[in-house]
Amino acid sequence: MLVNELMGGRSFLPIVQQREQGNNSIANQKSGSFVDTLKEFVTDVNSLQVESSDSTARMLKGEPVDIHDVMISSQKAKTSFELLLELRNKGLDLYKETMRIQV
Repeated sequence: MLVNELMGGRSFLPIVQQREQGNNSIANQKSGSFVDTLKEFVTDVNSLQVESSDSTARMLKGEPVDIHDVMISSQKAKTSFELLLELRNKGLDLYKETMRIQV
């Protein structure tokens, strides 16, 4: 990881000034919420599923497509869906555990 990637074009400043500017940039970066991140992930998984089904349909129609591209897109879609499914399962486990907590 390069320092320039972390700083984003900011010149090297003394530590005190970096902290002051860092606090402002952190506040600006936290504008996205967890729900927005999940929605974006679900959208990405959906687009991978659509891309996989499109490439499979083109292959079945006899259009010139490379079989390895079809397999790669289907594996990407499968893996991302399995990850989304595991996130859902972990979320349900978390919910069940919180419901078992006695107040």
